[in-house]
Amino acid sequence: MMGHQPPTDDPLFSYKVQLETRVRKDHLLRRIKERIDFAFIYEEVEETYGTTGHVSVPPPVILKLMLLLVLYNVRSERELMETLPERLDWLWFLGYTLETRIPDHSVLSKARRRWGEEVFRTFFEGIISQCVQAGLIDGSKVFMDSSFIDAHASKDSVIHVYQEFARRLDEHPYAAVNREHLSTTDPDASLVRANGTSRPRYKTHRAVDPAHGVITAVEVTPGVVNEAHRLLPLLDSHEETTGITASTVVADSKYGTTENFLACHDRAVRPHMRPLAASHRNEVFPEKDFTYDAETDSYRCPMQRILRRSTVSGNCVIYRAKAKHCRSCHRKTDCTRNKTGRTITRNVRQEILDRLQHQACSASARRDLRRRQHLMEGTFARAVPLGFKRARWRRLWRVTIQEYLICAIQNIAILINQTMKRHRGGGLVAGRPQIGTDKGPSLFTEFLPALVFAVFRHRRNDPIGVIYVYVHV
Repeated sequence: MMGHQPPTDDPLFSYKVQLETRVRKDHLLRRIKERIDFAFIYEEVEETYGTTGHVSVPPPVILKLMLLLVLYNVRSERELMETLPERLDWLWFLGYTLETRIPDHSVLSKARRRWGEEVFRTFFEGIISQCVQAGLIDGSKVFMDSSFIDAHASKDSVIHVYQEFARRLDEHPYAAVNREHLSTTDPDASLVRANGTSRPRYKTHRAVDPAHGVITAVEVTPGVVNEAHRLLPLLDSHEETTGITASTVVADSKYGTTENFLACHDRAVRPHMRPLAASHRNEVFPEKDFTYDAETDSYRCPMQRILRRSTVSGNCVIYRAKAKHCRSCHRKTDCTRNKTGRTITRNVRQEILDRLQHQACSASARRDLRRRQHLMEGTFARAVPLGFKRARWRRLWRVTIQEYLICAIQNIAILINQTMKRHRGGGLVAGRPQIGTDKGPSLFTEFLPALVFAVFRHRRNDPIGVIYVYVHV
């Protein structure tokens, strides 16, 4: 017999609702709550609170709210608080009940300003420590890359300023990189052209461990900062957070500067990165066509003319051909457009540099460079459903907080995923090929089905799909 639902009045009180029973056993938030202890935040922010006045919202609740904001890619803090009473799983995750008073959305912005970015960095590094303890980080090899983040400011906010005026702007670590153009909405962002459009942007720099794709170091800078300048700081941060000394660094040609090659040599680190192509606007013949003679300390050009040592500039020695020889040479137009003749620049440690660049073309280096492409693209792709491509807030320190939260969530997903594999008898088992090893499948083949399905769920207005699917693979 078909049943009919009688009209009922919403009761004023309900004593039979227990949120613990309303959240399924395999819920992502339940697994996060089991793995992460948010109580550490009390000690970290203790000095930022006074001893008198109104009692604040507990710091662990604030941190969990910010985690929900990024994890579910909620549009704003105001919308987060409006949605909170409708989500029983969120209430349970926060330790709230149906009767708990929802805090005002301004609590989050005030807490960010009071705590600063160091608290969120501590949270990010704490997740890395758990990954190290779980054996998910090898640490000996580190992959690096960068990606743009659109600032929370429109192109219309960019104005052209005089250099003297820009020099008097508020001082910050990257004030010198944005002197010609300035965004009045977000002065920390810099005007950068990418994908055919120019707009205010930031740039995130990441270091990733290849064993399971754990992000071990991250830094946010204005968009015009050269990523080659951040290789050593990322390497230092990787070794500091993991406690493991890296023996190999893998990056693309944008990192392959002479300074980076020699710095890696001084630190006994193998640089697996293609050399940055030198820019010779006046030279047509490449330097490889010139022969160096160590006995006479000179170069010989393809037409058998001698280029002798001319000047020394820093760590570089400049060799110059005689102007009369170049003027009389019938190949001058193929060699140089410089009126004073052809010059060759040689580093004082050129022998070491040549050996490192030759090593960067080895078979193992080529394998690492191919692997770097899908490994780094994968870590950025999994961050897109978390709101990675656009800054939520303005100013550099706030965008840094956003990136710390996104990277922490990605590492939490990896930590939960590998923990589940262990419980099921899979994953890190002796004798079984692991992700990222030479005998096991690559990250691309392991997570491609999950990424495809995650993008499908994301397009169906399910921003948490990519993380949820990743945990359940």
